[in-house]
Amino acid sequence: MQIEEKPFYVMGIINATPDSFYDGGSYFSVDRAFEHAQQLIAEGADILDIGGASSRPGAAEVDSEQERDRIVPVIKKIREINPDIPVSIDSTWVSVAGAAVEAGATIINDISSGRFDKTMSAFVASADVDVILMHSRKDPQTMQIEPAYEDVVADVTNELFSAVGSFETAGVKRDRIMIDPGIGFAKDTMHNVALLGSIDAFVKTGYPVVLGTSRKRFVGMITGRDVKDRLCGTLGSIASAFLSGVKIFRVHDVAATVDFLKVMTAIEYGNCTV
Repeated sequence: MQIEEKPFYVMGIINATPDSFYDGGSYFSVDRAFEHAQQLIAEGADILDIGGASSRPGAAEVDSEQERDRIVPVIKKIREINPDIPVSIDSTWVSVAGAAVEAGATIINDISSGRFDKTMSAFVASADVDVILMHSRKDPQTMQIEPAYEDVVADVTNELFSAVGSFETAGVKRDRIMIDPGIGFAKDTMHNVALLGSIDAFVKTGYPVVLGTSRKRFVGMITGRDVKDRLCGTLGSIASAFLSGVKIFRVHDVAATVDFLKVMTAIEYGNCTV
């Protein structure tokens, strides 16, 4: 994915699941998910990220066939109306990713960076699609049980780039790869804060950085706010990352994020026509 044309990209989240931590169940039907997609596009989303299985801490595992059945009809319906918008499939399984790409997805967002399905790197290479490789450990059921690092920035960097190397070795082109430090995945509040404070280390690698902090638990731990009241805290994390060079933000609140980043861009770069 070419990201040089714009100062930022907003990735709108569509959870076609009954149990996601913020909006689980709100867009579980195909029609509701499609309507939400149209709303996000109208609000300024540059990318749609569709998931059929929650990856929140403690989430129950979903059968890949069920996950596929949740997302494929949504992608097909979006593509009937919106043939050009980039669509990301948030999945760790090749069987799901393959069906999603066939339906019109153009990006694979793998929270396990190929750990869960060892054939993912070969699939991405053969499909010649973009991929987001995110750092995580363990699985959603166990990842938040006493996460520990010697040096969280160094450890996450090393583990994430081990995955990047595996995908490139499998034949995935460098310009097809984006990286995500995995805020909230196998990390406590201080781990997340340390990663955000050093996010420029990921930016300097030259790989586009995707950041997902939207309404996450660490924002609540810092602010004392419930998930429904974490927008302002989320925007604080986005501001810091944007100033460090991050360009791609995965969020629930597209309209607010777009407006926020437009003002940030105008102030920082003197560009009022984003």
